[in-house]
Amino acid sequence: MLSRACTHALLRHNPLSEQRAAPAGGQDDADVVALPGLPHRVALRRSQLLDPAKPSHRLEWAFYDLVNAADARSYGEVFNSFADLEPGCVDHYRAALGRRVWLVGPLVQARTDDNIAGAGGCLRWLDGKPRGSVVYISFGTFTHFSPAERRELARGLQLSGNNFLWVVSGEDTDVSSHWMPEGFADLISERGLIFRGWAPQTRILNHPAVGAFVTHCGWKSVLEAVSAGVPLVTWPRYADQFYNEKLIVEVLKVGVSLGSAEYASKLEVRDSLISGETIAGAIGGVMGDNEVAEAMRKMAKELRAKARSATGKGGSSYEDVGQLIQELLARRSSVVRA
Repeated sequence: MLSRACTHALLRHNPLSEQRAAPAGGQDDADVVALPGLPHRVALRRSQLLDPAKPSHRLEWAFYDLVNAADARSYGEVFNSFADLEPGCVDHYRAALGRRVWLVGPLVQARTDDNIAGAGGCLRWLDGKPRGSVVYISFGTFTHFSPAERRELARGLQLSGNNFLWVVSGEDTDVSSHWMPEGFADLISERGLIFRGWAPQTRILNHPAVGAFVTHCGWKSVLEAVSAGVPLVTWPRYADQFYNEKLIVEVLKVGVSLGSAEYASKLEVRDSLISGETIAGAIGGVMGDNEVAEAMRKMAKELRAKARSATGKGGSSYEDVGQLIQELLARRSSVVRA
């Protein structure tokens, strides 16, 4: 919900256009832009925002504009979320935006992942690792990393000293050694596993050996991590991912940001490169033996309990589903009578 509210604020107010109207010198990509009228402060660099002035962003801007207009015309909106995950957002939608809204989540993958090729071996590998010792890395199907980015991620895993399970999918399934730092292939045999293709993510995140999730902040992945009580290391790329990062790191405080600064789709070339040292530091911020990391892990476990409570009888999402059904039945009856 917060990401949709952010998109609405960006489309409606477009603070980037106000910056462009400012005197010369006020258009640096590092400038911080605060989105107005939200239940939480959301401030991002200009470079992290969808910008209709950039030719590569115009089609996506037009798409979100159409979606926003369709939402405004609709009877209401149903979100795969729950009240405790996005505090203040329900009231914002109903009061500030004047929209009906129901939260019915978390709805995560219900089926087992046993039919996924290699799932059994992956889970058996986790069975042999100590509790909370494994960093899980996955960026979804549509996120592409350059060889240089994969090399720095590999360096970060080397430097972190943690066990790791790294899922590579789509175009990134090329795991040939040309991008691997020296010694990484040997490291895989010692404390790592690279899994090619679609992974049993729900079961992985719920495995007791997993202690952190390095993610692109896609909403499905966020929900699965929250439902499993796993803290996150955030590496957003485009779409709603930078907004989701704000929710994870600044509102819920269950994650550490890698400092990704560029909104760019898989078709765009990124100018910046996040170093292996930065990646290792962020992993340590979640997996470390210190008060901050411990508080983050505790908060993640509390969110897991709230997620389960939300869909149980009497929970917030349970009640919203009932309310939604009643309202739709009443609306259908009124249409039939008319």
